[in-house]
Amino acid sequence: MIGSFGDAEVYSFHATKFVNTFEGGAIATNNAELANQIQLMRNFGFVGYDRVAHLGINGKMSEVSAAMGLTGLDSLDVFVAVNRRNYEQYRQELADVPGIELVTYDEGERHNYQYVVLEVDASQLGVSRDQLVHILQAENVMARRYFYPGCHQMEPYRLRSSQSATHLPHTEALTQRVVSLPTGTSIDTDTVVAICEIIRFVAAHCDEIEPALVPANEL
Repeated sequence: MIGSFGDAEVYSFHATKFVNTFEGGAIATNNAELANQIQLMRNFGFVGYDRVAHLGINGKMSEVSAAMGLTGLDSLDVFVAVNRRNYEQYRQELADVPGIELVTYDEGERHNYQYVVLEVDASQLGVSRDQLVHILQAENVMARRYFYPGCHQMEPYRLRSSQSATHLPHTEALTQRVVSLPTGTSIDTDTVVAICEIIRFVAAHCDEIEPALVPANEL
């Protein structure tokens, strides 16, 4: 079940998330000892009123953030409906674009449709994933090469194992292909159509566009 995988599961309530509290998050665990350590850590390590017994931070959620989270819970069905509408529109608009594959959701499961993710095949599209993102951003589209470059290639994890990069070849391949497109309640159907028109234009005119772009290895 969700919340019981591994020693602990961490949830983000950042403003970009499906359920958000402006900032913050939560940790779920079935380990009572670990739960106690986490509770100490989030409140300066205090045991009782003024005795510090553990390394800690001020990780408590404010009342305003909690209120935002509760308000969001009341609107979950609306958020899902808007996200799904955007996802379906992207899928329709990009269905026949060579080199662009929309990552689809399993319709047999429940989803919040929070992310619209593309995989880019540069050999078919005619431009690389990074070049496509560069074009979209130049057109004020907040596309991202999401989940890039992979946690194992960021600090401090990169320094912990000199062999870490060789252990995740599939992760590294995906981080070179994946693009996340804008969605959510601030995005309407017309915006989705306009974003997809840019992508279709790139696909149709890649021979003219590519020579004028910054080389992929310099982005």
